[in-house]
Amino acid sequence: MAQVKPMRADARRNRERLLRAAAGVFAEHGAGASLDDIARRAEVGTGTLYRHFPTRQALLEAVYLESVEAIAARADTIAAARPPGAALVAWLGELAVGMLQVRGLKALLGTAVTGAEAVADRADRADRADRADRADRACGDCVRGAAERLVRAAQEAGAVRGDVAPIDVLRLVHGVVTACESAGETDGTAVRRYLSLLMEGLTRA
Repeated sequence: MAQVKPMRADARRNRERLLRAAAGVFAEHGAGASLDDIARRAEVGTGTLYRHFPTRQALLEAVYLESVEAIAARADTIAAARPPGAALVAWLGELAVGMLQVRGLKALLGTAVTGAEAVADRADRADRADRADRADRACGDCVRGAAERLVRAAQEAGAVRGDVAPIDVLRLVHGVVTACESAGETDGTAVRRYLSLLMEGLTRA
C-alpha cells in the first residue's frame, strides 16, 4: 500500500483556513452553502478547495468529524450511568438534538445514519488522497458503532425487541428529526417526546 505523503506547511495552512471558513459558512447557510463562497472566505481558489475536499460530503465530514466523535463518545458515558433502555433513549435524544441544532450536521449524518454513503461518489475519488475517505468512514462508523453498542445492550436487557437492527433505529431517528425540522420544532422538546413514543414501539413484541 502506497504511503500518503505528509502535507506541506502551506497546504496545511490552506486546509485549516478552508475548515474555519466552511464551519462559518455552514453555520450561517446550512449544508447547501456555496462552496465558492467558502473558498472566497478562506481566500483560496476553488481548485485548492477541491484538492483538499473532492466533494461537499468530504468537506462536511472534515468540519464535523470532531462533533460526530463527541456524540458517539457520549454513548459510553451515558451507558455507564443509566440502564440500557434509558441509555439508548437518552443518547438518541442527544443525537437528534445535535442534528436539529447544528446546521450541516443533519446533512452529514443523513448518509452516515442511513447507511447510504454514495458508492459512485466514492469510486470517483478512489484515486485521490485517502485522507477524505478515512474521514468518510470515520463519521459513519463511529455513529453506527455507538448505536450498535447501545441497541445490543438494550436487547440483552429486554428493553428493545430482538428483531430491531441498529440501523433501523438510526433511520427512524433521522425521520423524526426531519419531521421536527419541517414543523419548526427545533428546541429538542418535541423530538425527545417523539423518540419516547418510538421506543414504545421498539419494545413491543
